[in-house]
Amino acid sequence: MTISADALETRLRTGLRNQWYAVLPSNQVTATPVSIYRCGFRIVLWRDHTGRAYALEDHCPHRGAPLSQGTPLGNKIACPYHGVQVDADDVAVKVPGAPGCRLEGMHATRSFPLEERGGAVFLFVGETKDTPPTPLRVPPELEDPEYSHFVCYTEWGGDYRYVIDNVMDPMHGTFLHHHSHSMSEGEATANFQIVETEHGFVFEKEGQRDVNFDWTEFIDIGSMWLKLEIPYPKTGGPGGNFMILGSCSPMQDGWSAVFFWRLRKVSGWQRDAWRFLYRNRLEGRHWHVLEQDRVLIEDYEPGANQREILYQHDAGLVRLRRYLKQKAEKQLETLAHA
Repeated sequence: MTISADALETRLRTGLRNQWYAVLPSNQVTATPVSIYRCGFRIVLWRDHTGRAYALEDHCPHRGAPLSQGTPLGNKIACPYHGVQVDADDVAVKVPGAPGCRLEGMHATRSFPLEERGGAVFLFVGETKDTPPTPLRVPPELEDPEYSHFVCYTEWGGDYRYVIDNVMDPMHGTFLHHHSHSMSEGEATANFQIVETEHGFVFEKEGQRDVNFDWTEFIDIGSMWLKLEIPYPKTGGPGGNFMILGSCSPMQDGWSAVFFWRLRKVSGWQRDAWRFLYRNRLEGRHWHVLEQDRVLIEDYEPGANQREILYQHDAGLVRLRRYLKQKAEKQLETLAHA
């Protein structure tokens, strides 16, 4: 069957379905409800007295009022407008103004399966509200006790696909970040190759490793990740190369939720030294690099990627765009047949 260009663009713009997405750092979800836009949905998140977090569509099934302005009641939240209580399984469990009405007991809104890993909240966005979640898998380094990590979260005023393109482009580090403390080495010209892996592929400079931002790996394990390493001199502290795990999710149109986990393989006193050094010297430099990316991406004109003239250095992002497009087409075909 033929999938319309508009349907395909909508699916890509709002995010693939049947995927886990990092949506907020864990410390930004508290007992006070917070409302966010992710993957085409407005979502309310909150915690109960035990610290467990919940996520519902931020929409009261009665009149559509935002549940995020209501009152949390453990695993339920009461709408501020007429007191309708919706639990974490999306059931309207109580309608104070009309007990026993047909709304009571209905699965009347949408809940989102939620897990927390690596200091972030992940939500499963299914094709439908009843799609069972797949197990959440994250890169092993994120949960390996031999690695120490910091989670960096920011929101950029650009399409999340530009963020992915940026990370899938190792060559931009040689130019945009040339004056960075860690990316001034290596050749300004390079040939690239694609190496297929079990869960994605690596896009890398031929014959150059551990010199600059030399490669990026794309990983799809039910959650999508970008992985890279930045070589560090001994003055950068213990732990060898500095690893970055990236993940981003679409917010409302033109905005992206961007996560970068920064990791090093250190233990014992070296772990403490690395964490101290990072907080006191390196973190500010890393934010400076991210700021260079943000300023550039936010200044893209709408539809800029429709007028591209690509060359060999862009093979990685072309490969990834093709992968996302094919996955979106398959999802839409399955949905149409269903």
